[in-house]
Amino acid sequence: MSHQSAFPFSDLDALAAYFRSILERKKYVLLFAYNGTGKTRLSCVFKDLGKQPIADSEEKPTDTLYYNAFTEDLFTWDNDLEGDTERRLYLNKNSKFFSGLRELAMEERIRKFLSRYADFEFDIKYDEWFVQFSRNVINGDTNEKIENIKVSRGEENIFIWCFFLAIMELVIDQEPAYSWVKYIYIDDPISSLDDNNVIAVASHLAQLLKDQEDLKVVISSHHALFFNVMHNELKRSKGKDLLLKKNKETGQYILQDTSDTPFFNHVSLLVELSEAVKTGKLYTYHFNILRNILEKAASFHGYKEFGECIKQGENDPDEATYTRYVNILSHGNYSLFEPREMVEDNKKAFRDIFYRYMNLYRFNPDLFKEETRENDE
Repeated sequence: MSHQSAFPFSDLDALAAYFRSILERKKYVLLFAYNGTGKTRLSCVFKDLGKQPIADSEEKPTDTLYYNAFTEDLFTWDNDLEGDTERRLYLNKNSKFFSGLRELAMEERIRKFLSRYADFEFDIKYDEWFVQFSRNVINGDTNEKIENIKVSRGEENIFIWCFFLAIMELVIDQEPAYSWVKYIYIDDPISSLDDNNVIAVASHLAQLLKDQEDLKVVISSHHALFFNVMHNELKRSKGKDLLLKKNKETGQYILQDTSDTPFFNHVSLLVELSEAVKTGKLYTYHFNILRNILEKAASFHGYKEFGECIKQGENDPDEATYTRYVNILSHGNYSLFEPREMVEDNKKAFRDIFYRYMNLYRFNPDLFKEETRENDE
């Protein structure tokens, strides 16, 4: 990620208002943010900014259709703990999310999307507001239909996501029941999915969005693979790609434009660690981040131990010492939300290990503010 200007925001209200201003002239906002930064809260604040009170009424309709953790909460299981036979996924009939459910042939629309990702079937019981699932299983020479199954967490998420896509299609088709939708906000649609489905979901979503001129969309994620697929698919569209961080000392939200450069999770982490090393603001949790990077690098390069990624020569006398440092100091109960600064000896060890790794593997120096230095003596 190149070092472009970073923009501070005092709170999520200011950030959500900025996103709305971007969408006045752009088609989409694509946002990467780590867990704990406030992504889900940001989607709710964005929605709340669109609520306009109706005269002589307590109702405040919104202009935003959103998909986030709260959307998943609109679906709740009754697993029939006593009989263990009638497993149902109930829908919250009071939510505007389900406007016109029976009248709009939702089952056909959902199946069209679901067939891309899953092999189970479903039936919506409109009078009682629940869904039942089934699956066809080959048993010898016969094909047996198993009723009232409990689908896996990943399958459940896929079903809810396809439900959302069906509603999004109604918005695109300008169905009157969803005429209130001006913006669509999608936060992390890929929880509990394997990488193949993550790529499929991102590619499919991008294809839906690329064909629409009037649809205004915000997409946020903590998943690097999902973000990168969306970035590559939408890079020729009219939008804005952004990275969001939170300053743990000031509470400010820092927004950085990544539209002109590819974004990769490990590179972003290395930039963050590089900045911490240069400023001396090294906290205990930085060892957890460093270990995560070293383990992924070792796996990528075919090594069994991450110590190989900081080793200097075949008979490096310090490899075992530094490996032990990472092992010990990355296993503490170090919180991102209550950071504790390292002692000076640990800071020096961290700098040595970090620069060993950076000097062993060549990264684009333009991604960092200054060239990687030699190891601290």
